Amino acid sequence: MATNKNALIRYKTIDKCLRDTSRLWTIDALIEACTEALTEYEGKDSVVSKRTVQLDIQNMRSDKIGYNAPIEVFDNKYYRYGEPDYSITKTEIPYEDIKRMREAVEFLKEFKDFSFFKHMSGIVHRLEDSLILSKAKLPIIHMDKNEDLRGLEYVDLLYQAIVQKQALAIGYKSFRAKQVQVMELHPQILKEYNNRWFLIAFYKTNLLTLALDRMESVNILPIPYVDKHIDANVYFKDIIGVTLSWGNPVEEVVFWVDKENANYVITKPFHHSQELIEEREDGVVFRIRVRHNYELERLILGFGASIEVLAPSRLRRNISALLQKATANYAKGNTKL
Repeated sequence: MATNKNALIRYKTIDKCLRDTSRLWTIDALIEACTEALTEYEGKDSVVSKRTVQLDIQNMRSDKIGYNAPIEVFDNKYYRYGEPDYSITKTEIPYEDIKRMREAVEFLKEFKDFSFFKHMSGIVHRLEDSLILSKAKLPIIHMDKNEDLRGLEYVDLLYQAIVQKQALAIGYKSFRAKQVQVMELHPQILKEYNNRWFLIAFYKTNLLTLALDRMESVNILPIPYVDKHIDANVYFKDIIGVTLSWGNPVEEVVFWVDKENANYVITKPFHHSQELIEEREDGVVFRIRVRHNYELERLILGFGASIEVLAPSRLRRNISALLQKATANYAKGNTKL
């Protein structure tokens, strides 16, 4: 369970105690109350330390978490609120701000099963509690995600390795490989594309793109880290997707899209460099500046008969050959059934 949620339980317990003026509250009494609350809500049977409760009181007093609670000590022993009507549960947040925050929480909850965002779970719990979100409310935002995607358990480990500049030994088995290959790598960038996660890592003399769902193991290596100081915005600037081959130059790709699909391409460009260069009766001609890679071909093929590559000639030939192969597959009939 996230530490942030445990802290929230303690804050609410201390608040409840200090609002109860029917008794005097010593630090020991607050410790006992927090311990009982955590046992009740989280099944924790360990005693909350004195230091923890003292830090909680300090945090509640400060503006660190926005409470600024007027907690004072009297008779050098007892704790109370200097303002009798004070409570951390009271808020003066404008209604419009609360409405926007509720919408933000609903959006964040879509990432609850994504390991990369697990450190945010405490924040989401706290926002839900503060904003009194309805537990029965059906979600109105749905993120497209692959529930069965392998490798998500490595996202946090890889992220921390990049931040802390640690080399890794990664067991990797590509789709074509028969055996797992263990490589000593220096992770540089994490990239999400088309609901899959990828790692850009330095290996020997080159940068490799590795899919997390093909990783079999990830272990930290006690060797010096090689930092290539890669700017992700620059690295991915001239490509679609994640596959970068420095041997392929940046070139102008000109393509026609029929009028039924042209608005889709206008509203969702293939690439940030996309330009509309000609409107015709039967469709629209666009231009992008990218390096040729696998993802570019897949994107074009996805539009089927609605698109035609006009230039460069090499890409046009590649797409034509792939479409001819696809046509040949269908011409065979249901031979594989």
